[in-house]
Amino acid sequence: MNILSIQSWVSYGHVGNAAAVFPMQRLGAEVWAANTVQFSNHTGYGAWRGMVLPPAHIRDLVEGIEERGVLPSCDALLSGYLGDPEVAEAVLDARARVLRANPAALYCADPVIGDDDTGIYVRPGVAELMRDRIVPAADILTPNLFELKYLTGLPCGSLDEVKAAVASIQARGPRRVLVTSLRTHDTPADSLDMLAAEDGHFHLLRAPLLPLAVNGAGDAVAALFLVHCLASGSVAAALGAAGSSIFGILRRTAELGQREIALIAAQEELVAPSRVLVPVPV
Repeated sequence: MNILSIQSWVSYGHVGNAAAVFPMQRLGAEVWAANTVQFSNHTGYGAWRGMVLPPAHIRDLVEGIEERGVLPSCDALLSGYLGDPEVAEAVLDARARVLRANPAALYCADPVIGDDDTGIYVRPGVAELMRDRIVPAADILTPNLFELKYLTGLPCGSLDEVKAAVASIQARGPRRVLVTSLRTHDTPADSLDMLAAEDGHFHLLRAPLLPLAVNGAGDAVAALFLVHCLASGSVAAALGAAGSSIFGILRRTAELGQREIALIAAQEELVAPSRVLVPVPV
């Protein structure tokens, strides 16, 4: 499979394309990466160097790929952190180019906006563009709980409320939704959930809560979920495979006591998870 991935890039660590490209490649996908930013490290460190790349740069890269005549073989577009509202417009232009070449291609959008501990951390205008333009254009959406609440304006305190919020998102466009890093009143204190939905069916994956706080896990999960959706055609199977892999990677990260996710040290978890987690219908 061939995937065009438009996301941020960091030289040190693993977020954005630096968290998504290798897992997809390890699973056998060809990845055409276009970077929206080039930073020394992710912004969670509080200081970084680098720049947001101009939207014209993204358009040029996609146009250059198009000129190679390969867009008809593009199976999916993946987008994550966009950095600037004009970059979001460039992503939507890329989606249009891909769909013209291959109407069966999927668009998976990780609507990176913020998190519970940080609030909104994207530039002004990006969150609104995610809500109003990116969400309706996506076939697959992978928000965290904070982003789901922002995108819908609905309460998400219980599992039933989360399911209602997901259904409202699906009514706006995305057929498949994966909610990552999910904790509700129904989640045990020692656990962390993920929820995937398609065609009115919901599947819950519950994993042990690990003692760590890292960046980039959501970027990796979105990439894994997309690849497994393409490979299996099943949301439940994709949830189980992606969730098992990221749990193994995060468990290894916790064992190593490091701040960056252990994508390289734990890469076997991508293809053969050491612990298989099984989703259940809810």
